[in-house]
Amino acid sequence: MNRSLNRQFAWIFGILLTGTILLCWFLNSIFLEKYYFIKKQGALHSAYNKINTAALSGDIDNSEFDLEIEQISGTYNIEMIVIDSDSETVKTTASYDQAQLLIGQLLDHLFLDVQTTDKIIEKGEQYTIQQSMDKRSKTNFLEMWGTLDNGYWYMIRSPLEGIRDSAQIANRFLAYVGIFAVFAGCIITLFVTRRVTKPILQLAQISAKMKNLDFEVKYDGKEKNEIGVLGQHINELSDTLQQTISELKTANNELQNDIENKEKIDTMRREFLSNVSHELKTPIALIMGYAEGLKMGINEDDESREFYCDVIMDEANKMNVMVKKLLTLNQLEFGDDTVVMERFDIVELIRNYLRSSEILIQQKEVQVIFEEDAPIYVWGDEFKVEEVFMNYFSNALNHAAFNKQIMISVERMEEQNKVRVKVFNTGEQIPEESLPNLWDKFYKVDKARTREYGGSGVGLSIVKAIMESLNQSFGVDNKDTGVEFWFELSTK
Repeated sequence: MNRSLNRQFAWIFGILLTGTILLCWFLNSIFLEKYYFIKKQGALHSAYNKINTAALSGDIDNSEFDLEIEQISGTYNIEMIVIDSDSETVKTTASYDQAQLLIGQLLDHLFLDVQTTDKIIEKGEQYTIQQSMDKRSKTNFLEMWGTLDNGYWYMIRSPLEGIRDSAQIANRFLAYVGIFAVFAGCIITLFVTRRVTKPILQLAQISAKMKNLDFEVKYDGKEKNEIGVLGQHINELSDTLQQTISELKTANNELQNDIENKEKIDTMRREFLSNVSHELKTPIALIMGYAEGLKMGINEDDESREFYCDVIMDEANKMNVMVKKLLTLNQLEFGDDTVVMERFDIVELIRNYLRSSEILIQQKEVQVIFEEDAPIYVWGDEFKVEEVFMNYFSNALNHAAFNKQIMISVERMEEQNKVRVKVFNTGEQIPEESLPNLWDKFYKVDKARTREYGGSGVGLSIVKAIMESLNQSFGVDNKDTGVEFWFELSTK
């Protein structure tokens, strides 16, 4: 398939995952720094509230407050200083030198009202939050300064460079993880979806065969989900279609035969009576002649009488065989026998017949060659097709000469959706002028030899009647070293 489902699933998953990661990266780039900035403001407010509460309660010098303010400073990376009205340090988390710088900046903010490029973020009655730059370290800070409720002055600040670095690192990490996740996700999706799409692909192959009227393949999945139900339904549909097509082919075949047979009935009746009377003249005359000889006692010795009896029995047996074949032919030509269309393996049919004929083949000392092994399924009436093959094979056995070989083959004709079964025997060729007449009732090329093996001249007429009832082609061809009879059957 040009676009298999598992690849489509992998592409869809990859696109969705890539889109999700790109969206996260975009949102991080736009909002992560702002989010950190807001969280940092909250941390400054939290530190201010704790310092203000401690100053009012007098716990600002308490060791528990020292521990608490150290935790806040470590968590949010902030520095703080609290001074009294004499500019003496009450509480700080900075080193001595850094604390002096903080005191200087705080006093500048409180008393000098120095105009700077600092950006005011938030302003209240007792505090101001602004973004400023430390000229010495060239570092941006978020600062909060003002007066506590007890009159102390304070400054709390946190560097902003860490926020930007953290956002950039987070975005880079997200990009690396995203690239890996997309590739890993696509590969995993290919393996996972292959298990899902495998039964779907099998169902697609089965439906393709069903489209070509091949109903042999069945779905064998054991899934308990919707795919398993679909597979079961396709199997049931395959069986129903095969049965329906078989019934339709049978009905269509009968209809065609009815139309053709109506026009032939009268002619066939006249020909049948004429041919039967003609063919029965010779054996009846022989039986009557030898019976009269026995009655008149022309030959009185036991050997002669036994010979006369053998001739009478032989001719009576030939008449019995001929009458049976004529009855079979009569049923076929008059449409009294129903043709049942079914699908069967022609190779298996041929092999079964050859196995049942092994004794006769050995008696005739004939070498039979048939090399086809793979099954080939065809449509037709299996019992009547076997009778066609039997007549061809019996004819080949009786006429095999030279090195006495019979070669059987099944030729596939893919474009016509047919197969041709061929039976070739080494021996003398049939005269070209006799080829068109072989299929006529009671026609014999070599009457003496036909009578020798008990032939009645009806077998090939039966072949013709059967193949016409199946609406299939048949024929005979002379080859360099013998004769080849053939017939065709549909595969669809």
